[in-house]
Amino acid sequence: MKSGESVSSRASASGDPAPQPSVSGGAPAPGSAAARIKATLLAYIALTKPRVIELLLVSTIPVMLQAHRGHVDIALILITVIGGWMGAASANSLNMVADADIDQKMKRTQKRPLARHAVPVRNALVFGIVLAIASFLVLYYGTGGKWLPPVLVMITIAFYVLVYTLILKRRTWQNVIWGGAAGCMPALVGWAAVTGTLSWQPVVLFLVVFFWTPPHTWALAMRYREDYRAAGVPMLPVIASDERVTRQMLVYTWLTVVTSFFLIPVTSWIYTAVAVLSGVWFIWCVTKLYRETRRGAEVKPLKIFLQSNEYLALLFCGLAVDAVLNLPTIASYFS
Repeated sequence: MKSGESVSSRASASGDPAPQPSVSGGAPAPGSAAARIKATLLAYIALTKPRVIELLLVSTIPVMLQAHRGHVDIALILITVIGGWMGAASANSLNMVADADIDQKMKRTQKRPLARHAVPVRNALVFGIVLAIASFLVLYYGTGGKWLPPVLVMITIAFYVLVYTLILKRRTWQNVIWGGAAGCMPALVGWAAVTGTLSWQPVVLFLVVFFWTPPHTWALAMRYREDYRAAGVPMLPVIASDERVTRQMLVYTWLTVVTSFFLIPVTSWIYTAVAVLSGVWFIWCVTKLYRETRRGAEVKPLKIFLQSNEYLALLFCGLAVDAVLNLPTIASYFS
């Protein structure tokens, strides 16, 4: 090779393809077919909002265990979670289709797949519909031909996309209050997957998540208030003072905790202890935020957002342990 002659020029002259530069760690070179496939795959995964679906696991599995206290049907739990995940992924994907315009205006959501044009809107729409169909089939056949679980999931998808996203979200500050009903449905789906019916117990757990949703969401909205204002979404923190917002959060926190106590008679001392202790702690956290807001102190609402997640996880995990151990219920001591 002549001095200064490059490998690429020599390969070009000989008609052979030039060797591609290696990438550290064996990762595909930027712009390569493998890199594009990976980016596309990650974009479709992002459409499903994987982190949001954590709530599905937290609220579905414990309810199924409570519906069949003392028994653990791993296969049924697994198939219900998979079908439920597909349903939630469908709702989230279709939600992104409907929200593509405002996601571009909010810093928190500008990196979502449709906002950065990583996935065509039409493809995302088809993806969401296919997931909905797959969810129905998995839940119907996976639960032994029970109609109620897949029907509940279809109702959830329709409500979340058509009622919450397209109507409530952009028109009223009560959007997360009523729209939050979609996030409560896993409790009903889990119970129906085991029994094929509904009863008052899953309704109580539905209401726990229903009342929990406003303080959880408003804490996040306080942190990203300017984002919602720029997008024209009338979240309560956008249109009201921090004092009013935190007072409303405290009201719904009390409703959440008190509602969780209605399940005590059909559980043992384990759930009772967890519900009381975690409930007192959650109320204290939100009360502290409210008092600091009234004093005009600098507050960190995102901390409440995280603490609300911890509370719900503690409560439902306590229920799961209680159901598996199947100790005598509180009501049994009075019968």
